Order: sequence, then structure tokens, then C-alpha cells
Amino acid sequence: MNQPIASPVFRFFLHTSLVLQIAIGLACGIALALVAPEVARATALLGDVFIAALKAVAPVLVFVLVASAVASHRHGSETHVRPILVLYLIGTFGAALVGVLASFAFPTTLVLDAPQVAGTPPGGIVGVLKNLLLNAVSNPVRALMEANFIGILAWAIGLGAALRHAGAGTRAVVADLAEAVSKIVRVVIRFAPFGIFGLVGATLTESGLGALLGYGQLLLVIVGSMLFVAFVMNPLLVFWKTRRNPFPLVVTCLRESAVTAFFTRSSAANIPVNLELCRRLDLHEDTYSISIPLGATINMAGAAITIAVMSLAAAHTVGITVDLPTALLLSVVSALGACGASGVAGGSLLLIPMACNLFGIPTDVAMQVVAIGFIIGVVQDSVETALNSSTDVLFTAAACQAAARVA
Repeated sequence: MNQPIASPVFRFFLHTSLVLQIAIGLACGIALALVAPEVARATALLGDVFIAALKAVAPVLVFVLVASAVASHRHGSETHVRPILVLYLIGTFGAALVGVLASFAFPTTLVLDAPQVAGTPPGGIVGVLKNLLLNAVSNPVRALMEANFIGILAWAIGLGAALRHAGAGTRAVVADLAEAVSKIVRVVIRFAPFGIFGLVGATLTESGLGALLGYGQLLLVIVGSMLFVAFVMNPLLVFWKTRRNPFPLVVTCLRESAVTAFFTRSSAANIPVNLELCRRLDLHEDTYSISIPLGATINMAGAAITIAVMSLAAAHTVGITVDLPTALLLSVVSALGACGASGVAGGSLLLIPMACNLFGIPTDVAMQVVAIGFIIGVVQDSVETALNSSTDVLFTAAACQAAARVA
């Protein structure tokens, strides 16, 4: 009996590079938005379903993967999480410093006539740390339901540590569960081209770029700082760690992680994409199954840049002169605050008033700057997420390659 021949479209979907498929979906979305805006608006459902699927599976995936990795880790088995944490901290602080220097080089003043934005910023660094601690001890069921990744990580690490003393059969069940959820995630990721197609078409139709023209310089400073970090600072850190040409790895991470993160605008939603990329890069599984979810919560270089640049723009607007020590303190505050902005839509924007407190800027003025942030967020938030998420894989790969070189 002759075997049925799969259609060319189905074969293309199964065997063609996912990156190429995403590029095709991106081009089709742009073309549809330009030719038939009303039809493009209707494709928003595809993007919404794709993002919803990623956000639904990401908390469960992180929980079972981290618990399985910790449970299966045996004494004497090497992981490389500590050097990755060092890279995360250096990268986030360095990004904040880049944002501060860019703001001094290209000072920006704003027209503060935007309406105030609803929302309550955290009460300083103490408030951010308090929120982190409360999230860490959150009810595990609520943490999963609300995608509280700090709480998920805390419970997964605790459960995994407890299961290290369980029988081999119990640990095998946890590992099988992690593999089963990973397979579900791979199926979801295969539909990324359709999700990107819908997201691009709907975004270009609804928002466009006209609203950004009035805040062009501010946007250029923010995006320029993020590009400097992506193509200059991060490669230098990778070269320092690996002692080899960093750009092939940098380009791979930007191409295969930053593209999807740009359109999903969620580091949490991009966790499955990053885990799959780490698997294809043949990195140390026990390492990346912990470092990638952890990076989505604390590796926030893009958020640090946003907080620093927009806070200094507020200071320049009201005529406050910022000296060097205060600028360095702003870099520290921006880096620490960025770590508390994870998992919150517009989280980095709502931390701007916290940084503005360093300069004595009134909250009502700071919140008007936040409103401007939401206006330019069409581009700013997308580039910020792309930088944050792709750097998670980049630093994880750098640490693993450095460990392999030493071994």
C-alpha cells in the first residue's frame, strides 16, 4: 500500500528552520498591515492565542524543570549557575551605567502635559526588596496561577532540594513530568510564525509609529543604549568569559531569542523559547534549566536602561543638575529596581518614580514621565524585552563554554 504523501506546506512547516518561518510570518504581517489593515486587525487573535499559550505553559514549565534539575542534582555534579549570576549582576549594572552616560551625552527634556497614569510605584529599594521577599513566600498555587516567577522559583528549588533524598523512582517521575511538559512547549513554539504574523499585523494597524515622533530623541537614547549593550558591552563580557570571538554566539541569541521576545514583549513568555535554544546549543541542562528562569526575573539590563534614562530626562526637564556620585547611585538603584520589575507589564516604567525620588522630583511629575513611557512603549518595551531575554541565553552559553574550555 502506498504511503500518503504529506503536502508541501506540511513538510515545510515540519522541516524548515523555525527562524526562517518566523521571518516569513513577520514579512507577511507587515505586508498585510500595509495592504489590508482591517484584515490585519482581525489577525490579532492569532497573536493573542500564541502569547496566552506561552504564558500558560511557562509557569508550569519553570516549576517542573527547576524542581527536576535540583532533585536530580547529585553531590559532586557540576553546575555553572554562580558565574552566570555574576554576569547577570555585572550586565544589569553596566546597562544602567550605559543609560546614565547616554543621558548625559544626549540630555533630553520633555513636555510634561501627559495625563497621569493609574498605578502605585514601589516605595523605594526597601519596598522593592519587601515585594521580592513576599513574592518568594507566596502560596505556591497562587504563584502558579498569577505567574509569580519569584514564588515559583522559591517553591521549585525547595521542593527539588527535598526530593534529592527521595527514591530513584520518585525522581524519575519528576524528570518524566519535566520532559512531558517540555514536549508540550515545543509544540507551542512550532506555532510561533502564526503568532508573530498576528502580532505584527495587529500592532502595526492599531499603533503605528506616528505617536512616537514627538518623543523621538528620548526613544533614540533608550534604544541606542540598549543596542550599545547588545552589540558592544555584552560581547565584551562574553569575550572576557570565553576568550573567543563572541559575535557568532551574540548573533545566534539575538536572531533566535530576541526576535520572538520583541513581539511577545514578555521575558516570562519567552522562557520556553530560550530553554529550547539552550537545548539546541547543547548547553549543560542542569545549568540552563535553572539559569534561564532565574534570568527572566533578575537579568533586566533593558529595564535598568529605561529607568535610568527616563529618570534623568525628568531631572533635565525640571532643571535639576545631577552630579557624578548621584548618577552612580542612580545606576545602582536602577539595577536593583530592575530586578524587581520582572513579570509586571510596564514594570520598569512604574519604577521610574522610585528613581526620581533621588532627585526630589514630585511624584505627579514622575508619573507624567511614566505616561510618556507608555506612549513610546510600542518600541521601548519590545526592545527592552528582546535585550533582557536574549541576554539570558547569551550569558548562560558563555558560562557553559567557559567551563568547558577550562575542563
